[in-house]
This record gives sequence, structure tokens and C-alpha cells, in this order.
Amino acid sequence: MPNAYKTVSQRTIVVAEKLSVKENVQKWLTRSINDPIIKILAKNSNMTKTQVETLLIDFLATNIAGKSLTNEEKALLRLSKAGISRGAFNHTLRQARKNAIQSIYTILLLGYLGIFDDTRLDPYLEAASKLKEYVNAYQNVLSKEALASEHIRIVSMLRAELEISLEKLSNSRSLSKL
Repeated sequence: MPNAYKTVSQRTIVVAEKLSVKENVQKWLTRSINDPIIKILAKNSNMTKTQVETLLIDFLATNIAGKSLTNEEKALLRLSKAGISRGAFNHTLRQARKNAIQSIYTILLLGYLGIFDDTRLDPYLEAASKLKEYVNAYQNVLSKEALASEHIRIVSMLRAELEISLEKLSNSRSLSKL
């Protein structure tokens, strides 16, 4: 009998660990997907919300889980469709990767054609700089044990500025001649 109890308790621990990983990843995904900056960027990207979620799971879930995950395990982490098949996860992941690669090639093409020298792109370059500044400030706040109210105020201010800039730039007329 003692071996049966040991087996049952080991299975219970494994199930509890899997739930904990899934809960942690899904909490992190929910925070990420609901971040106002990510919402603006995703809405104006060429990726669907599901593709962004799938790509996030693929790139970062292993770090949160602390171990390598199979695509079948990653599929179970999705928020939008719980219990999707590995095949559906893989299909969405392929689409997301393709869209990401095409976006990078679009940027390379614009650079090669000399379009980045056009002053109409300056606001986008400024937004990219603000985004980098915001990420650095946010990481700085997270790395501090005692969160100084001044740092939080600066991060909040940067976030608000960035949201306004990104919303303004998402209008397709922003690239038209002034």
C-alpha cells in the first residue's frame, strides 16, 4: 500500500506543477495582451491577436515554465482557445512567424529604397526611440526592490506619451505629404 500512496502523491505533485506553470504563463499572457502599448502595436501590426499570443507563448513560455515545452504543451497555454490541437497551434505559429519575417523585410525594403530618409517617417523613428526609453525605464523600475514613486511617475508619463504617439501614427494619413 505505501507504494500506491507514493505514486498517487507523485502524480498529484506533477499535476499541481503543470497547473502552476499554466496559471503563471496565462497570467503573464493576460498582462501582456492587456498592456495598452501592446494593444496599440498589435492592432496596427499585420498579426492577429491570436498570432501575437501564440508567438509570445513560443518565444517566452519556456522561460516562465523553467523548462523546455513541447508544442503540444504550448498549445494548452493559449488563452483564446483552450485545448486547441498541436496542429492548430503550429499553423498559427507558422502564420505569426511568416508575418513577423515579412514585417522585417518590409523595413529592410524601405531602408534599401531610401524611404527612411523621408522626413514623414521621423515621427515613427521618434516613437521607436520613446518605446525604447519606456522599456528601459520600465525594466529599471522592475529591477529595483523599493519602487521609488518618482520612477513610477516617469514610467507612467512615458507610457501616456507613447500611447498618444502610437495612436496618432496609426492613421494611414500620417504618411501622406503635409
